[in-house]
Amino acid sequence: MADTTVGMSSDLVEAAGMPVGSGEIKPEYDPRLTNEDLAPLRKQTWGSYNIFAFWMSDVHSVGGYVTAGSLFALGLSSWQVLVSLLIGITIVYFFCNLVAKPSQLTGVPYPVICRTVFGVLGANVPAIIRGAIAVAWYGIQTYLASAALDVVVLKLFPALMPYADVDRYGFLGLPLLGWCTYALLWVLQAAVFWTGMETIRKFIDFCGPAVYVVMIVLTGYLIYQAGWGAINLNLGEVSYTGLSAVPVMLGAIALVVSYFSGPMLNFGDFSRYGRSFRAVKRGNLLGLPV
Repeated sequence: MADTTVGMSSDLVEAAGMPVGSGEIKPEYDPRLTNEDLAPLRKQTWGSYNIFAFWMSDVHSVGGYVTAGSLFALGLSSWQVLVSLLIGITIVYFFCNLVAKPSQLTGVPYPVICRTVFGVLGANVPAIIRGAIAVAWYGIQTYLASAALDVVVLKLFPALMPYADVDRYGFLGLPLLGWCTYALLWVLQAAVFWTGMETIRKFIDFCGPAVYVVMIVLTGYLIYQAGWGAINLNLGEVSYTGLSAVPVMLGAIALVVSYFSGPMLNFGDFSRYGRSFRAVKRGNLLGLPV
């Protein structure tokens, strides 16, 4: 019976995204409040590059591009959008360092740190709320990625175009092709998450630079196809100049901070792996403002 209980506990820990035995449970810990996922890590191995790659993967995503592109819809010019992005990301950098420090020093995740503010039982409330938000955001990101995959699939296989028609093969506002690509990406992401944080780290370490390479190649291709004369950095009509643009830029800054609020709030779940707070700060600096 004891062996069965240990086996089930190990499975739960692995399912939570941690390799078995990563947390060090001391005898004085209350067993009702501790498991190997919540206990302080035995080893903290992430360096600046790992944190840097994490932000590279997060910033350069479909959601990130949609958020940045939507700022032009506010009537701002390209330089106003750039300034808003830089200020917003600098604010995120500052707060990420604040969130990172307690988790990095103690090696525990966000839900445990919340106990110092909300109490042992009260910490369940923000933990559940952030879990619900994570589920919703997982669906949003997967949908955005599936929409991009739809474009690629239709480009390679034009015969599938009828299945992209929501009026002919639609269900709950999504065509059959959209459901297929959504399900595919949902499963692929879940497969990566299920294998644990170490696999996620390796995946991010590869994908972070890869995103930059693909972005540079695509930029060069678009410039080659369109020509320099067709490039316009203002994606929308510029409606505000001078001091009248300040309130709108403040709104844009707030939107940028809001976009990063998810990873910013949960950043302790990643900073706990940092080998030092200095390494985490350096990774944040390279991955955010720089």
